[in-house]
Amino acid sequence: MKKGVLTFFCGKMGAGKTTKSLEVSQERNAVLLSEDEWLASVYPDSIKTLEDYVKYAGRLKPQMKKLAQSILASGTNVVMDFPANTIPQRKWLRSVFSEIQAPHELIYIDQPNDTCLEQIAKRRAEQPQRAATDTEEMFEQVTKYFVAPTPDEGFNITVISANG
Repeated sequence: MKKGVLTFFCGKMGAGKTTKSLEVSQERNAVLLSEDEWLASVYPDSIKTLEDYVKYAGRLKPQMKKLAQSILASGTNVVMDFPANTIPQRKWLRSVFSEIQAPHELIYIDQPNDTCLEQIAKRRAEQPQRAATDTEEMFEQVTKYFVAPTPDEGFNITVISANG
C-alpha cells in the first residue's frame, strides 16, 4: 500500500509555521497534528518556560510518533506542526517517516527576525493566553538554538523566503 506523505516545518518562532501548516493540511487533505494544541490539551497551564516546553514536548513525542506513523501507513498524508528547528528535532522527525519508509517534505520558512517579532506581537494580542510565552525574550532564547536545514541533511526541502 502506498504510504502518506509527512510534511513538517522549520522556521524561527513567529515565522508562520502554524499558519502554513493549516494551509498545507487543507490543500493536501492531510491530518494535522499540532504540537501546541496537544501540549495545551494534555498539559494545560504547565508550560511557562523553555525548560517546561522541552520537558513536556519530550513526553508527548513517543505517542505522536506512533500516531503519525499509523496514519501514514494507512496511506493518509500527515502535516506535523512540530518544530524542525534544531538538528535533534529534525532527527526525530526523520525517524517518524524513515522507520516506515514514507515520503516527506520539509518546508523551511525563512523570515527575518523583525518579521517574526512583529508576528509574535500580533499573535500575543490575538491570543492573550499566549502572552506569557510569546515574548521578545522567549524569541531571543529560542532563536539561540535555531539551525537552518542544509542540503547535506538529506531532506526534501522547500524554502519559503521573505525574499520571494
